[in-house]
Amino acid sequence: MTAAQGHDFTSLYRHGFVRVASAVPEVRVADPEFNADATLAMARRAADDGVALTVFPELGFSAYTADDLFHQDALQGAVDDAVARFVQESADLPGVFAIGAPQRIDGRLFNCGIVVHRGQVLGAVSKSYLPSYREFYEKRQFVAARDAVSERARIAGQDVPFGSDLLFAAPNVPGLVFHVEICEDGWVPVTPSGFGALAGATVLLNLSASNIVIGKAGYRRTLCTGHSARFVAAYVYSAAGPGESTTDLAWDGQAVIAENGSLLAEGERFVADQLVTADVDLERLAADRLRMTSFSDNAHDHRERLKRFRRVEFDLQLPPGPVRLRREIQRFPYVPANTADRNERCREVHHIQVQGLTQRLAATGIEKVVIGVSGGLDSTQALIIAAQSMDKLGLPRENVLAYTMPGFATSDHTLANAHKLMKALGASAHEIDIRPSAKQMLADLGHPAADGAPVYDVTFENVQAGERTSHLFRLANHHGALVVGTGDLSEQALGWATYGVGDQMSHYNVNASVPKTLIRYLIAWEVATERLGEGADEVLRSILATEISPELVPGEGPGSGPAQSSEAKVGPYELQDFHLYYLLRFGYRPSRIAYLAQHAWGDVDTGQWPDLVPEDERNSYDLPTIKKWLREFLWRFIQTSQFKRSAMPNAPKVGSGGSLSPRGDWRAPSDASARAWLDELEANVPG
Repeated sequence: MTAAQGHDFTSLYRHGFVRVASAVPEVRVADPEFNADATLAMARRAADDGVALTVFPELGFSAYTADDLFHQDALQGAVDDAVARFVQESADLPGVFAIGAPQRIDGRLFNCGIVVHRGQVLGAVSKSYLPSYREFYEKRQFVAARDAVSERARIAGQDVPFGSDLLFAAPNVPGLVFHVEICEDGWVPVTPSGFGALAGATVLLNLSASNIVIGKAGYRRTLCTGHSARFVAAYVYSAAGPGESTTDLAWDGQAVIAENGSLLAEGERFVADQLVTADVDLERLAADRLRMTSFSDNAHDHRERLKRFRRVEFDLQLPPGPVRLRREIQRFPYVPANTADRNERCREVHHIQVQGLTQRLAATGIEKVVIGVSGGLDSTQALIIAAQSMDKLGLPRENVLAYTMPGFATSDHTLANAHKLMKALGASAHEIDIRPSAKQMLADLGHPAADGAPVYDVTFENVQAGERTSHLFRLANHHGALVVGTGDLSEQALGWATYGVGDQMSHYNVNASVPKTLIRYLIAWEVATERLGEGADEVLRSILATEISPELVPGEGPGSGPAQSSEAKVGPYELQDFHLYYLLRFGYRPSRIAYLAQHAWGDVDTGQWPDLVPEDERNSYDLPTIKKWLREFLWRFIQTSQFKRSAMPNAPKVGSGGSLSPRGDWRAPSDASARAWLDELEANVPG
């Protein structure tokens, strides 16, 4: 999928989005001239707002409630004239419009959705299912799509495709294929739009009338979001509103836009002349369908029906100039900004982690675990899970054999926090100074650091990491225990772990599919819910405030602490987790990831922040900074660190954002080149 031509980096149309609208104009019953004026006015508003695709209500040019007036020649003549005028006067507007009007074709009257673009009628779609129950009597005036004889019709002086088997595609906007259905078509058990989606439509339009009664608005909303989820599509719904006859019914003009199960936008009901817009993510829909093999299997099972679809292609004129994305992109894709949603997410992740570890212990018959505790975020979360797993198994927390192992750069601060945490959680607390064994290994290697030389290379670092892991495994042997790993998803993605005899390895890793940003919120959630007690909460707050560091390289001078900052080396975790989510979950090209990151992180005052982020820790990143760290991420993720992930220990998957297990979501060669990703980044991202 390539960027739309003629748009700069800041335009949503360059990056696989399309702005759609649900329009609800005021109507007058049996007054096509007035209705055409109202529709044209809203079409111009949509064009001025950068909208590419606008849907109007069912039979909007005549009004839905014309009843037996539909059989009057005068009304049909006026409708035809009004449609022709709309086609002519909208010719200078960018975008495509789906309008509703009755049409006499082959001596029958059809309820139609007419698709118009730049003075051309692209086609007319007839309603498939006519309700004739309760307050509806459409079969009195109209016939269904199945009764059509011709596959073409003459509308506004043009010979156009006609039927219920049409798809409209704009090849110059990759991924934009839309299908039209009308009101009741979306209420039946097997909808026309479902077949349209299986045939390739990503945007489903519903021109509706639908009178309002108590509870119906909620049902419509559920229907629209449900269709969008089932069909992995966007669903744009427009219902008739003010001006329809209230002889026996009332009309609320509900406008709904949904995408893949999420409600993107909804208008205010009982209001005339409203234009509800949303920016639909075509590339996300394409990514989900590409990975959902059952979607293709379902299409295969209906291939004879799908073969009957006719594809109407047109070159969509897009709105000129930059069109800024209005859709909010969450800064933390793994962490909901909404407090209630975040708490539910944290609770669910906690249960998954505990379930994973308790099942492994039960299956092996092992009743003790060994864990290294550094006083950092990851080992803190793993220790909490280990302690609460013992609770679930009915075993004492002393069966958690916790070891803090200070090395050459361990700070007094983290060492103290490690001891406080072990005590607060009731684990069996131990300390092993690894410096003597590390010095011995450095001496055996002939490394100058063994004699006190300040040579702090990768060997110096990994000797310490290896000593810690070696001790943990031998301690597990000695005590009949299982080693619990602590490394998180972000570190695995970046290769920020020592391979083999290092922190990359364990018997079971509870954190393996939990990114660093979510680890932080899981710990903050424990504090906020006060589940562990005040003693634990105090040290947890201190750990949350500690800079992330592997603490392997000492600073200059006594008591100076570690010289390393993980984020200075591999990039801000909050930004790298953003990059990871969109690359792993959807496979987006780097320029699109950079665009989304700029939209999410470019302005500290834009968008919703999780309430647990203090104002002085709310960061923003400009495009050159995003590009710098995305380059680092791509090189590390694609080219240099896959071999570590190919040998990952067992671990539970916690979220749809994916895991990096070679037995699960991610299987990749260890010797791949990142050139294609890096070249795309350089070619298409300015700065």
